[in-house]
Amino acid sequence: MRARRRITLVAASLVLTLTAAGPLAAPVFAAPAAVQRAGALDTAALAAALTGLPDADATAALVRVGGTDGTWRGSAGVHDLASGAAADPDARFRAGSTTKVVTAAAVLRLAAQGRIDLNTPIQHYLPGLLGKQFRPITVRQLLNHTSGIPVGVSLGDSFAELYAHRFETLTPQRVAASAGAKKPEFRPGKKQHYLNINYTFLGLLIEKVTGRSYASQATRLVLAPAGMRDTYFPGTDPRILGPHNLGYQAVQRADGTTEFVDVTEWNMADRFAAGDMISTTADLERLITSLFRGRIVPKPQLQEMFTVPAGIEGAAYSAGLTRFEADGKVYWVKSGGRYGYNSAVAATRDLSRTVVYSVNSTDAKSEDVNPVVNRIIMAALK
Repeated sequence: MRARRRITLVAASLVLTLTAAGPLAAPVFAAPAAVQRAGALDTAALAAALTGLPDADATAALVRVGGTDGTWRGSAGVHDLASGAAADPDARFRAGSTTKVVTAAAVLRLAAQGRIDLNTPIQHYLPGLLGKQFRPITVRQLLNHTSGIPVGVSLGDSFAELYAHRFETLTPQRVAASAGAKKPEFRPGKKQHYLNINYTFLGLLIEKVTGRSYASQATRLVLAPAGMRDTYFPGTDPRILGPHNLGYQAVQRADGTTEFVDVTEWNMADRFAAGDMISTTADLERLITSLFRGRIVPKPQLQEMFTVPAGIEGAAYSAGLTRFEADGKVYWVKSGGRYGYNSAVAATRDLSRTVVYSVNSTDAKSEDVNPVVNRIIMAALK
């Protein structure tokens, strides 16, 4: 491993004093640490984006920006609120829906091998899982969220309900079967609606055509070729194995004060191929660079990841990614959120700029953009 110059960014230490805010009031935080290489990056803005952690919005943040424009690595915040120890920059975290990049790549590799036909209906591969009320849905329509399959059963609708059942197992098979028993949302190919259920079906497809578990095949087809040594799929294990920073959810008490609930341990087996991956920022950077260089998926099939379906108003999702334009540059992005953790990968097609972050958000499932995440994005895409 090549040596890197460590730079301590100049910033005042922060003592959090949120009145009656539970354990968040305890840690004393020092300035974030970073490494950098000269280039077109606004390193001052990146450093500023991480100052002040932990705060009410996030307890830690890990960022990697790379590409031909330059390199920057930064981390800030705490490992946990009780000790106030510095956040581990190499920590593992719940990657949430960034799992879909891996799932899409695995399906496309199997397509390149002739084991999956993207134009064949999923009903051919998984007979009986979708009711007769569904028209034929192609594998490609699952990949780009134009299937019309509705959401399946869950363990609750609110944080309180889900937290109470966090150690229970809801199988992806049950989730898929419950969705297949409902009415379609729309005719396949006519609209685009981003839903986890599409990738639940793709995970089951991978298992059907290979005769092996999704986790083993995603590892064989994608993680291993990309060199992702610290990434794995926990299944029914609620723990994050290896070094990790704890995740918290802000919960308002009856008296109006805020409690920060430890949500690190959680059985997310029902997220399956749509969001059950645990990874690191370094591994996600390896994934996006290996993928875009054509080292995982052959170029003919890789084009699916850069193709948004035509003729659908507002369509932005391709196979595993989302098209996003900023300052005249097109980025291909995938974000993810599990309670306690927000993450994302983003890159230009030519890899002139890559961005990976993990933020221990205190409201990771909110529909509003987390302020820390927003600062990172604004600084990284300058």
